[in-house]
Amino acid sequence: MTEKEKCAAGELYDANYNPQLLEERNRCKDICFAYNNTKPSELEEKKELLRGLFGRVDGDFTIQAPFWCDYGYNIELGDHFYANHNLVILDCAKVVFGDNVFIAPGCGFHTAGHPIDAPRRNQGLEYAWPIHVGNDVWIGAGVQVCPGVTIGSDVVIGAGSVVVRDIPDHVVAAGNPCRVLHPITEADRQRTYRMKK
Repeated sequence: MTEKEKCAAGELYDANYNPQLLEERNRCKDICFAYNNTKPSELEEKKELLRGLFGRVDGDFTIQAPFWCDYGYNIELGDHFYANHNLVILDCAKVVFGDNVFIAPGCGFHTAGHPIDAPRRNQGLEYAWPIHVGNDVWIGAGVQVCPGVTIGSDVVIGAGSVVVRDIPDHVVAAGNPCRVLHPITEADRQRTYRMKK
């Protein structure tokens, strides 16, 4: 198996020294650099850079610069995707977003992990497990999503959360580690939002 095939299989692979993967990451970083240095008013030019980089884009999307990823081709976006500034997606494995996903500033989606034992870690070995995010999801500011996590549909993840395990549909979840706080109810849908005085 090649190192890329080992990565796709979720096995330990050489991420740091494999020439093919280094070349693919450099290509991706060059495109991210171009994206981040394109004027904000040049919306279509910016979107075309990412459409050519990502594995799938189903519809309309906005990603505010700066944005960084590792390969790009493992990222799949549903329709009406929005990400605010400082999004990082370490897409060594697939990172799949459903429709109507809203991501606040400073979030990270990290498919890459490393062995706990120093000798293998020092060899440059890592693993990559996919991340899936459902439809109608709001991810609060500063959230970090770890390898292998699935976030269901109709979910809110509170700011600053570290998501290390799966989150089911129709809930509000938050914390470090992130855990379900309560289901989303009809009362949540009827709530009015006014600043407290």
